[in-house]
Amino acid sequence: MTTAADLPSWAALAAALLLALGATIVLIGALGLLRLRTFYQRIHGPAITITLGAGGVLLASMVVFTAAQSRPVVHEVIIGAFLLATAPVVSMLIMRAAVYRDLRARKGESGATAGKVYTIGGEES
Repeated sequence: MTTAADLPSWAALAAALLLALGATIVLIGALGLLRLRTFYQRIHGPAITITLGAGGVLLASMVVFTAAQSRPVVHEVIIGAFLLATAPVVSMLIMRAAVYRDLRARKGESGATAGKVYTIGGEES
């Protein structure tokens, strides 16, 4: 494998920009996680940004290893497809488990009954 000094300048620049973009997106998601108050608000920041941020890092990795090995490297495409398939499903399952927990504990103030989609004990709230 070649070193970073052997990379073409276009590949190094593209990888640096993609890494900076991915890191910025993940940082925004982390700030949303810290700033928002309830669990239901907090789950949205990381759920969306982890996929986009990881995508930027994976694209940067593809550019670097494709330029370094002088052939297309597509391992990152498989990783990206796995992330795109699993991250939304995991987030949805975590949110549904939290709603179920809050409804069972009759915590109306937690946000589980916001929007009047779910009710506690069959009563309207």
